[in-house]
Amino acid sequence: MGDETLKITVLGSGTSTGIPVIGCRCPVCLSDHPHNRRTRCSVLLSYGKYNILIDTSTDLRQQVLREDIRHIDAVFYTHCHADHLHGIDDLRGFNLRTKGPIPLYGSEKTLGVIEHNFGYIFDKTEPKSYIPRLELHPIQQTVELFGLKVTPIPLMHGNLKTFGYRCGPFAYLTDCNKVPVESFTLLGGLELLILDGLRFTPHNTHFNISQAIEVAQQIGAKQTLLTHLSHEVDHPVHDQQLPEAINLAYDGQHFEYPIDPAEMKL
Repeated sequence: MGDETLKITVLGSGTSTGIPVIGCRCPVCLSDHPHNRRTRCSVLLSYGKYNILIDTSTDLRQQVLREDIRHIDAVFYTHCHADHLHGIDDLRGFNLRTKGPIPLYGSEKTLGVIEHNFGYIFDKTEPKSYIPRLELHPIQQTVELFGLKVTPIPLMHGNLKTFGYRCGPFAYLTDCNKVPVESFTLLGGLELLILDGLRFTPHNTHFNISQAIEVAQQIGAKQTLLTHLSHEVDHPVHDQQLPEAINLAYDGQHFEYPIDPAEMKL
């Protein structure tokens, strides 16, 4: 069987505030450079006729309209913080198109928070109305979906356990300040790594850029992009200062990688 193509779209590359930050008058927030205008973090994986979303960012509607995304077939959640979750209600527009529920995947804890915080979606006693139709699927190990293997990568985000995800030659590790030793074994041979690199100054729950560079070099992907970028990061200035094969992500980036369908089977 011949190779197929995995398409990756960076929907958002910004930290929880988005960039520009409300009310901020710093040079980055005032910049008219398109790569300094960042919506909240998310990526889209497209394979064949299927679209898999990682996180429903606060800016999901804006991202979907910008990229002309017509359907979402599944969502994988990294964790339950608002900037990665609170666009969930905008999934209802996709239900109207597909006429069926959208499966959500993530850790048991993350999905439990989603079910609790968005009870109106999952309370079967509520009258039917214009709400998302979603199904919860807790995972701990690799799942096969639409002909793709998706592997959760355990991470630490301060004291919170989060998931990154690997799919074929690609891995997405946002919102973390530690990659456990056992997770490194799941990250060999990558073509593309997207990794948390919040800012230059230290942070207690995110890698700063120097830490992210060190981790990226340990993982050794052919290309690494730093994401979840704050307004400390001026894309046209700082991107050219990074080591070889490491760059800053920006909204709307697109990548394509051939994958062997036989390698995507469990």
